[in-house]
Amino acid sequence: MLTVNDQLSVLYDILTEQSEECYADINEYKQIKRIIQTLMAKDSVTDEQLLSLLPEIYNYGIQGENAQNLEEHITTNKSNIETWTSYINQSNLE
Repeated sequence: MLTVNDQLSVLYDILTEQSEECYADINEYKQIKRIIQTLMAKDSVTDEQLLSLLPEIYNYGIQGENAQNLEEHITTNKSNIETWTSYINQSNLE
């Protein structure tokens, strides 16, 4: 069973890689959605700021699954991804 920190680490890795490579796979978006669903369902995240970001990241996952141009989707969301990853990184270190 993955801990919250494990799940956040996986989420961080996926988002960072997408941002750096401007490439993603549909399965990555599905995994992003699954992780967020798990985190939200368990009420295991207590950080208010992180909780407010999870729906945004979830929507990014949904949009990514349906995007015609994945590279463009990532590029459009690059600043969001950087915000999310820096926050996930901070909260995961605590």
